[in-house]
Amino acid sequence: MQAETLMIRDFPENERPRERFEQSGSESLSNHELIAILLRTGTKDESVLQLSNRLLTSFDGLRLLKDATLAEITAIKGIGKAKAIQVLAAVEIGRRISNLAYDDRYVIRSPEDGANYVMNDMRFLSQEHFVCLYLNTKNQVLHKQTIFIGSLNASIVHPREVVRP
Repeated sequence: MQAETLMIRDFPENERPRERFEQSGSESLSNHELIAILLRTGTKDESVLQLSNRLLTSFDGLRLLKDATLAEITAIKGIGKAKAIQVLAAVEIGRRISNLAYDDRYVIRSPEDGANYVMNDMRFLSQEHFVCLYLNTKNQVLHKQTIFIGSLNASIVHPREVVRP
C-alpha cells in the first residue's frame, strides 16, 4: 500500500516554505525548502518539497548542484527546462554575489589573504590548478589567471609560463 503524498496545500500555512521565509527569513529554511521556492510547483504525484529533495539527493546536495548542467537537471523526472533554468540562474547569481567582494581591488598582505581570495573558486576542484595572482605595487590584485591544470595531485609549471602574462 502506497503512502499518501502530502502536497504543499496540505501543510499548515505557517509551515509552508514561502510563508516561513516571509515570517522568519531565508536563514530559517533548509536547502530543499529554498530550492522548492525556486521550483514553485511539484508534479501531480509529488509535492514541490519532495521534488526539491530528490533534486538535492541526486546531486549530493548543493556541492555538486553548483556544477550541474541543464541536461543533468532536466533528466530528473518532474523538472523541465524552465525549472532547470531557474535553478541554474539562481546558482549563477549566488556565484556572482560571492565573487563581488573580490572585484574591488583586493589587497594581499599574507599567504592567508591569497588563499581566501581564491578559495571560493578552487574549493571543490577535482584536479590541481596552478593559479597566479598578479599584484600592483600596493599588493592589490590586478588579475587572476589559471596557468595550468594538472593531474589529481600534481601541477608542473615552468617559470616562463608564470612570467609571460
